[in-house]
Amino acid sequence: MKVCVIGLGRFGYNVATTLTARGIEVLAIDSNESIIASIKDYVTQAICMRVTDEAVLRSVGVEEMDLVIVATGENFAQSILITALLKQRLNVKRVITRSINEIHEEIVTLIGADETVIPEQEIGVTLAERLSSPFTEHFFHITPNFFMGQIEAPESFVGQSLEELSLYKNYNVRCVARMADDDFIPVGSKYVIKAGDMLLFAGKEQDLKKIYKLSE
Repeated sequence: MKVCVIGLGRFGYNVATTLTARGIEVLAIDSNESIIASIKDYVTQAICMRVTDEAVLRSVGVEEMDLVIVATGENFAQSILITALLKQRLNVKRVITRSINEIHEEIVTLIGADETVIPEQEIGVTLAERLSSPFTEHFFHITPNFFMGQIEAPESFVGQSLEELSLYKNYNVRCVARMADDDFIPVGSKYVIKAGDMLLFAGKEQDLKKIYKLSE
């Protein structure tokens, strides 16, 4: 997979370097030479150029990318122009555009952005969910109603296998992993729960809360 990130502020910089660390081929583009110098060793390729110049974008093969992320959200007009060039002139397969508000989001969607993201909004929602969740620091909102949350094994579960507990039948949840060495390890039906186990459960929020109460 080939990804191009245009605009290397804090958002774009972190997206580009994280994708590269995960094995994705990343072309990072910005008009600031010092930013390009700082990121060049952490991405596949880094180029300093005018990000709104169609000819220059063509010259570096942006139209051949599987995905282009327009991360120049702070500059409202610039991100709109880049998105339009990518979708309407260069026919890029998939474009994700960072937006600064809902109006910006609506405009870039109208001109062709396949997906939009408002980082500040998403961070705010994530923080609110974490603060209001009864679970520990590890939780994942898969859909509005489906959760994955890390919960310490209830004392009544200790010594029993997941098969014996029949979690789905009795609680409408599933245990999919346990924490070991700061990482999640998948567990099967024969796994016997130990005292102090930090387990990753999946299910609806109200059902996970029932498991959490058992562990209190």
